[in-house]
Amino acid sequence: MDKVGVGIVGCGNISSAYLKAMTSAFPILDIRGLADLNHELAQTRAAEFNLDARTVGELLDDPKVEIIVNLTIPKAHVAVGLRALEAGKHTYSEKPLGINFAEGKQLAEAARARGLRIGAAPDTFLGGAHQAARALIDEGVIGIPVGGTATFMCPGHERWHPNPAFYYEVGGGPMLDMGPYYITDLVNLLGPVAKVAGLATKPRKERVVTSEPRNGERIPVHVPTHVAGIMAFANGAVVQIGMSFDVAGHKHVPLEVYGTEGTLIVPDPNYFGGTVEFQKTGGHFLDQPVRQPYSDGNYRSLGVADLAHAIRSNRPHRANGDLALHVLEVMEAFQKASDSGRTITLTTTTERPAPLSQSLVDGLLGK
Repeated sequence: MDKVGVGIVGCGNISSAYLKAMTSAFPILDIRGLADLNHELAQTRAAEFNLDARTVGELLDDPKVEIIVNLTIPKAHVAVGLRALEAGKHTYSEKPLGINFAEGKQLAEAARARGLRIGAAPDTFLGGAHQAARALIDEGVIGIPVGGTATFMCPGHERWHPNPAFYYEVGGGPMLDMGPYYITDLVNLLGPVAKVAGLATKPRKERVVTSEPRNGERIPVHVPTHVAGIMAFANGAVVQIGMSFDVAGHKHVPLEVYGTEGTLIVPDPNYFGGTVEFQKTGGHFLDQPVRQPYSDGNYRSLGVADLAHAIRSNRPHRANGDLALHVLEVMEAFQKASDSGRTITLTTTTERPAPLSQSLVDGLLGK
């Protein structure tokens, strides 16, 4: 196999999940080194996975590094991405693509001008459960798509994250933090969004951290923490969405998709697997088989591996820049709708990514 060299920038909390999947599930990836502004953190993470800790400059200068995987905090995503593109590297970032649509568009235009690829998380929509749900919709099982609901609500990430302040800075909040999972999966299922309406609120000006090591610390809130909206998709479906860091508990499932012939329950889009359920009109909810791969674990970095295979086979990659930019514009549109009191028409669109029905490694179906 002609491996693809990868350099990782950012060694925080999420990097462990990426590295576990990269080193165990995707042999096409050749990890050339890890870098972080905190070099001690990079050294610790590198030692954990028997890799090399390097500087960002060393990764960018390494001719064997073809992809920079950008796992920095959201407000650094575009700056690091632009630097990678300037060095002639493809770049794949954690979500969101940028903290606003304007800077995300800047990154996309820079990549296009240099003939390079960009990609972004989430890649969970490529998981077997979500691909199984898509296959059912594509087969016409639900009939004509009518609508749906997308719900993420919790009391806030300061309960568990060791350094939660960035969730309440510009670029954070429930919509930009969790919205990418839900909206990206809905685009995978239904296609692009055409219009958005919504309201965004900030019930509290500060939050109290209850996780260690910052237990008791008060952090300011600079973004809305409860967002409710409606997405009108280009195919005619209308989906309600609720994203919140202010809800003690609820009984909504993460994703429901309604059609003229039935309803589909789609599992949590923050994960690759889960149970897909379908209820035909007049029937009962029944579990649906999942034959697609990548449903039996945490394959975070599947999007990076797909990008690497796409580079080698000269085909489009699935967790691509057009998709990430469209999702970013959708998320920003909720705030615009809230501020203006009007419906926002999207300026971008995107193709539904190609379905993933076979393993990238061996071409086999899932278990």
